[in-house]
Amino acid sequence: MKKCLIVGKPNVGKTAFLINFAEYLGVRIFEFDFALPDGTKFKKKYSCKTAFHELVDSNPHKTLALQSVTLEIPVGKGKKKIQIIDTTGLIDGIHEDQNVRKSISQTISEILNSQIIIHIMDGAAVIKKDSLSSPSEVDYQISKLARSKRGYVILVNKMDLPDAEEGLKIIKEKFHGNIVIPISAINKRGFKEVKTFVAYNL
Repeated sequence: MKKCLIVGKPNVGKTAFLINFAEYLGVRIFEFDFALPDGTKFKKKYSCKTAFHELVDSNPHKTLALQSVTLEIPVGKGKKKIQIIDTTGLIDGIHEDQNVRKSISQTISEILNSQIIIHIMDGAAVIKKDSLSSPSEVDYQISKLARSKRGYVILVNKMDLPDAEEGLKIIKEKFHGNIVIPISAINKRGFKEVKTFVAYNL
């Protein structure tokens, strides 16, 4: 079973995307597998609503572990399973919190072990260069590390917000040569195109 890793800066919508993408694919009650940096592993079941309440937060670094769900993607006349993994938000420089640093290290290691990389950026924050979720040097580093994989895609999220269209244009220019899909994790815009991309790379 192939791994699909969701990466990006804090607060770009990684967890919201995973939950709503799972729901888009027909999942109503799904099981999360959690893998902590210290090696601890456990499972927990959620409804979509409960997952949003417990796992999505406006505060940065709510996610401090690899948290994944196994989904079935329609491919041809059948379906294939894929493990989609949510990760800790990556930042420029070194974080002061040791737990966050360990989680970031865990995320970077997983980039090398995953066949499909979904790199999420906040389209609405592009022109707000001082925002935590604004694209920055770490996004270029992610792209440099992941673009050698056939299954690398950039999702420009929050297209339902003001300034996102302008942000999309800038990201397409700065990350020229990569596949870029505009999405809204909240209203599921662009999910059909994401499903097609993932299915093609299975």
